[in-house]
Amino acid sequence: MSRQLEGRVALITGGGAGIGAGLVKRFAEEGAKVVVADVDEVQGHQVATAVDGLFVKCDVARRMDVEGAVTAAVETYGSIDVVVNNAWGGGSIGRVEDKTGEALNAGMAVGYLGPFWAMKAAYPYMVERGWGRIINMVSLNGVNAHVGSLEYNAAKEALRALTRTAAREWAPTGVTVNAIAPAAKSQAFLRAIGEYPELVALADAANPMGRMGDPYDDIAPVAVFLASDGSRYLTGNTLFVDGGSHINGVAWAPDLDADPHPDRRR
Repeated sequence: MSRQLEGRVALITGGGAGIGAGLVKRFAEEGAKVVVADVDEVQGHQVATAVDGLFVKCDVARRMDVEGAVTAAVETYGSIDVVVNNAWGGGSIGRVEDKTGEALNAGMAVGYLGPFWAMKAAYPYMVERGWGRIINMVSLNGVNAHVGSLEYNAAKEALRALTRTAAREWAPTGVTVNAIAPAAKSQAFLRAIGEYPELVALADAANPMGRMGDPYDDIAPVAVFLASDGSRYLTGNTLFVDGGSHINGVAWAPDLDADPHPDRRR
């Protein structure tokens, strides 16, 4: 049976856990050589080793780390065909008036500038071959302006703007750029429910399919399609892989006045 990504080289940021780990496993099964870029060396090594891939320690808020991950992919496997910008880190639940400039800068560094640097670094290799796939993981949080997660929402919407702009400019080159807005048990979701566990039931109940998605079974197959030859005429799109959550919006309303960590507010 042919595999959709046979011979392709894919860099997946934040590949050590959550959605990223599901993508790594699925991409490898579809024949890709996978580079797992993650700030967590233990988790990253484990995931990469399990698929006979390459681990690169990478803090996507650092331009040199991101560019180094792209270079490592090319030096190890001879090319880079797919970049999945998935990494996210940090952030906390809180009201707009309690957010700090530092929090917003950190969110933009990880969620927007990191993907931007990865795209810039990979583009010359892709355009030379006349083939490339950029997949940016965005969020329904930004589209619906969910409360309490300003830095996350802002970074993800900025990333969607970058996705569309690059898609338009790069359309003639054979390099496609698309976004996925998933509803899944991501690391960001798990962190949020750690502070507000009641959101698990809320999220499931608000989803038309009655559940949050699974990274491997629900999100990764769509990413594989976007990384494949089959998606060659699709660019500049946001695919809502969310069980239908985007249709009427999702209630994401923790009680921000009952902050479980008042000491963090400043």
